[in-house]
Amino acid sequence: MIGRILAKRRSLLTSPQEHAPGAALATGPDLASPWRLRALPVCASTESELDRWLATCLPADSGPLTTPLALLARHQRFGHGQQGRIWLAPPGGVWLSAALPWPQDPAEAAAPGLAVAVGLALQLEQLGLPVRLKWPNDLLLPGGDGQPAKLAGLLPRLRLRGDRIRWARLGVGLNGLNPVPAGACNLRRSLGPRGAEPLRLAARVLLALEWAMAWAGRPEPVRQLAEQRLHLGSAPLRLDGEDWRPVGLSRDGGLRLRCGTQERVLQRRFEVGGSGAAP
Repeated sequence: MIGRILAKRRSLLTSPQEHAPGAALATGPDLASPWRLRALPVCASTESELDRWLATCLPADSGPLTTPLALLARHQRFGHGQQGRIWLAPPGGVWLSAALPWPQDPAEAAAPGLAVAVGLALQLEQLGLPVRLKWPNDLLLPGGDGQPAKLAGLLPRLRLRGDRIRWARLGVGLNGLNPVPAGACNLRRSLGPRGAEPLRLAARVLLALEWAMAWAGRPEPVRQLAEQRLHLGSAPLRLDGEDWRPVGLSRDGGLRLRCGTQERVLQRRFEVGGSGAAP
């Protein structure tokens, strides 16, 4: 499985479509894989499996992460979602948890959720898909009824020591050939069985994560690219008895809201100490 994913990654980097206008945004120039990868046929949760892997290779007294790690599963029985929700991830999608090297100074670091969302959007846009970002965790595509439907979910976190970042954590769930519930969509409908094949999609997810790492020290360009793809929705948010309308993103990944002349930032909630609660 790993060998086939890496072969597809290399093929994507050397294919003509990767050199089309704008492709430099979507991929890095290095054909060599930077990854340490593991793959499982089935697991309870890729997040829990990555926890165990990190505990063995990066003890608590070690320094920042220098090599990205990613763990993939064909089937996930108890996936971790937003606010600790548990969900079933059947075969046919990409179910992945990764630990990424990240700038150690939070003031110089892009929000990992925004960076990975943009990287994945760029990969899917190369396939002609009009991807939008729904704050704080989801990527959307038009569904069968033309309304935005959930295509992918992201679970971003940071591992800190004091006020320094040791690494970024990302969980990624991307619907490929797998069946989906109401309100969601998969790539089979848009790309067909071959285009939505999970190993091919997994290679694109790795390239998206590589893009995020390459741009991790450029928080403002990442914010701008994410904001360009932001799905604002038509309904206001009711907060503290007032209607607030989303207007954009803050540098740290928060959602900027406006009510009349007032502005506020709604922050995503996620665990920064380790592998705790979902955002």
